[in-house]
Order: sequence, then C-alpha cells, then structure tokens
Amino acid sequence: MSAEASSRRPLQVLLVDDEVLARSRLQTLLDDCTHPRAQACAQAGNAVQAMEALHHGAVDVVLLDIHMPGADGITFARNVSALPKPPAVIFVTAHAQHAVDAFELNAVDYLTKPVRLERLQMALQKAERMVLQRNEGLAAEIPEEVLVIQDRNRTERVPLSEVLYFKAELKYITVRTRKRSYIVDGALGDFEEKYAGQFMRVHRNALIAKRAARLLQKHHDSEEGDGWALKLDGLDEPVFVSRRQLSAVREMLGAR
Repeated sequence: MSAEASSRRPLQVLLVDDEVLARSRLQTLLDDCTHPRAQACAQAGNAVQAMEALHHGAVDVVLLDIHMPGADGITFARNVSALPKPPAVIFVTAHAQHAVDAFELNAVDYLTKPVRLERLQMALQKAERMVLQRNEGLAAEIPEEVLVIQDRNRTERVPLSEVLYFKAELKYITVRTRKRSYIVDGALGDFEEKYAGQFMRVHRNALIAKRAARLLQKHHDSEEGDGWALKLDGLDEPVFVSRRQLSAVREMLGAR
C-alpha cells in the first residue's frame, strides 16, 4: 500500500440490512479490509433508520440490502441519489435478479451473498475513486451514460462512449466496443431513437457511432454484393453502408 493510501482516513460505511447477523458479517469483513481501509460508522435495519443515519453523520459508502421491511433497497437508493452529496451505494443481496435496476440507479457495484473479502474490496475501491472525485471536485456534472448489460450471469456497465456500433442480428442486438462484443435484447429502432444525436443508421441492420466513423471505402459483401462500407476507429472489420444511407454518411463525414 502506498504512503498516500495509508494516510487516507478509512471509508465511512453505513450498513443497511434487516438481518443482524448479515450486518455483523459485513462488519467483520470491513475490519479485514486493507485496500482501501473501511469502517462501519453506523448500522440500520430499514430505510427509515438508514436515512436518519445519513442525516446525522458523514457517510462515504452505503452497503445496502434490497429486501427489507417497509421501503426496499431500490426505493431507498433512489431517494439517496436525490441528496445533495449522495454516498456511493453498493448493493449486497441474496437476490441477483435486481442487478439491472440497481445499476440503472448508478450503483457502484452489486454483490451477492455470501460476500467474499476480495470481492468487497474491489467494490470499495470503485467507491473510493468516486468519493475522491467528489471530494476533489472532479466529478462530472453530467454522469456518463452507460448501457446495463447482462452477460454470462454477470451485469456489466458499458459506457456509451465505448460503443462503436449496434447491429441487429436475428432476434438480438450486437453491441460492439473496441475490446469485445455483447449481445442484448431489444429493437434497433429503440436504440436509434434514444441515441439519435450520437449514432446514425447506415444500414437497415446497423447504427454506428458518429465519432468513430473514419473512412468510407468501396467494399464487397458476401450478402450485399459490391458497395460501400465505413471503417470505424479501433475496428478492423468495416460496417456495410446501404445505398439509401450513402449520401447521409458522406454528408456526416464531410461536416466533421
């Protein structure tokens, strides 16, 4: 651990779970955390107690269960996000099916019980970065837009700024970044409408990120035949452009 990291005060963590044993388990794990250091500053068994704790002390991170009496964790997290300086929220739950809802609320992470120390420390490292940005005034005024994608029993947040194209294939949509592809459910038209300012349709089955378009070149496609295709920044394979969209693509490239 660096001298700078060791000199920082421990993250102040609020434990929110209606089960006493679950809170005790988290307390023990926090005591064992070294990178970053963290300590439980308060505990709560429901959303009302948790909100009172937030108003009575400085809290950096909330470790939050979902199923609780009264308002559930999703509702509580929504209320927390409306605070002037909201703490980072990490969900800790036995129910994996709420992950998409959690990430849509900009949760830092989503842990399933039983929680391992290594996994908790990874989540706290993400939370610490968020806390440092907030304290140093570096947090963006507008949160970066992300896609919440279920992939191999995991939920990933993919920044929209990393997406190069959306392509409709059979019943699914391929989301392509420089590093990899993801498969999601949905209709291409929905993505086109939602991200009209950043993406444009170049084919009946493809939307490309305008910022990534580099070069229009002649291309032969096994299905489409001879035509034109766009080279995108960071990808070897081009994206075929339909004749109908060709003039719009040329206009887009010429306007940049």
